Amino acid sequence: MSQNKEPLEIRYTDLADESYLKKWLSDPSIGRWFPVADAVEIKDAAARWIIFSRYKASLTAVYNKEICGLATLYLQPYRKLAHQCEFGIIVGEEYRGKGIGTKLMKSLFHLAKDQFKIELLHLQVYQDNPAIRLYERMGFMEFGRQTKWIKELDGTYTGRVFMEKYL
Repeated sequence: MSQNKEPLEIRYTDLADESYLKKWLSDPSIGRWFPVADAVEIKDAAARWIIFSRYKASLTAVYNKEICGLATLYLQPYRKLAHQCEFGIIVGEEYRGKGIGTKLMKSLFHLAKDQFKIELLHLQVYQDNPAIRLYERMGFMEFGRQTKWIKELDGTYTGRVFMEKYL
């Protein structure tokens, strides 16, 4: 009798997963949605992201035994702020459209609420990022905008959208 095992697994992130973050952030089709400009900034962003794995506040998606996405809660160090936090999510280009981002976010919501007692999640996203549709589908509401958030190397500006969701 064969078992019908789902090809998607969500597990806690470990420090070795940092290499995937660096790879994805270095990919122009993915990195364009993050405020990093070179290898030094990519290394710094990945290190800041992966550090929360030490608190089991980061999840990794594995599809058919391949690491395909990460989501991290940026936990607050102060008790008066501990009820809320920002999060980040990244899914490899070739894994999009398979429900991985949705499953990863649902798992992160569960982790946030049950393990860390988070009441409010928030994020910031480039104003033209197609992921905004996913965030809206997942119940996030826009609460503000900044029009000149990123100043690209060519001198053009890109805005950001602030979104939040009560758990």
